[in-house]
Formats: sequence, C-alpha cells, structure tokens
Amino acid sequence: MKASQEIVTIRLSEMKDAAQLMELDHLVWNRNTAPEPLHWTSREQFLLHCPPGSQLVAACDDILCGCVGFRSPSGMESHRHVMELNIAVHPSYQRQGIGLQLIEAAKELAGGEGIAKLRLRVLSSNPAALSFYRACGFREEGRLVREFYVNGRYVDDIWMCCFL
Repeated sequence: MKASQEIVTIRLSEMKDAAQLMELDHLVWNRNTAPEPLHWTSREQFLLHCPPGSQLVAACDDILCGCVGFRSPSGMESHRHVMELNIAVHPSYQRQGIGLQLIEAAKELAGGEGIAKLRLRVLSSNPAALSFYRACGFREEGRLVREFYVNGRYVDDIWMCCFL
C-alpha cells in the first residue's frame, strides 16, 4: 500500500527499528546514490554508527518507509550550530512526500536544538536527489570535482546547505 493512502508517523528511531533501517540502507545506498553501496555487517555495527534516537523515521503502520539521520559534523563547540543530514526513503514510498516530511521534521528538531545550519552531501550523478534538496530549500555550497570514480565515470561530491 502506498503512503499517500496511509498515515505517516514521524518519530525518533528506536532499538526495535534496527533491522528495518539496515534493510532500508541496503535498498537505498547503491552505486547510483553513494560512492559505494552501504552494507552493515551486523546489527551491532549498525547500532554503533546509528544508535537509537540518532534518526527520525517515517512509519506507515509498522513499516519504516524512510529515515533521516542527523549528527554533529565534529565534536567542536564552535561547530555545534551545524547539523549534518542523510536521508533515505524506501523505493516503494518515493515521490509521495515522505522525504519532504522527514526534512521538515529534521528542520523543526534542529531549530529546537539551536541549530542554525543543515548540511548534506549528494553525488552529481543523482539529479533527482539534487532537485529534491533544492525543493527543500537547500543550495549548493561547494563541490569537490571528480571526487569519486563510480560506474566507470568521475562524479562530483556536492555539498549543500540550508540555513534555519
């Protein structure tokens, strides 16, 4: 069933979400969306990098249809006003507004924590993601030209930001 026909709940990730989040990462982060596919070797490895509460998840009933991870880019106090995001929406639920809901929820969460800037990275070979981020209010802030060699060609690593 499509999310447009269901109620989408957005909440902080919980321990019980680990398996579905690992599967979501496996489905979404591939050679078209990341420099290398993302495959977790164990639940423990996943939880070490993505502990409960470090992501907002979009749930349709008991199915996780998307998530947005957030973290501080560094441990420096002078960098505390910046939050780095990564977003994934299950292929069966894309283009239904779930990504936009997740980004808006991340902006609300960040604003409540005194964050002034959101940032993310996207490959130049992913025009759909670039368009989506622009529609969400992000703009290109920098570009590492020919940063990765993916699928037989060089691609740029584009850094985007949104000021709150």
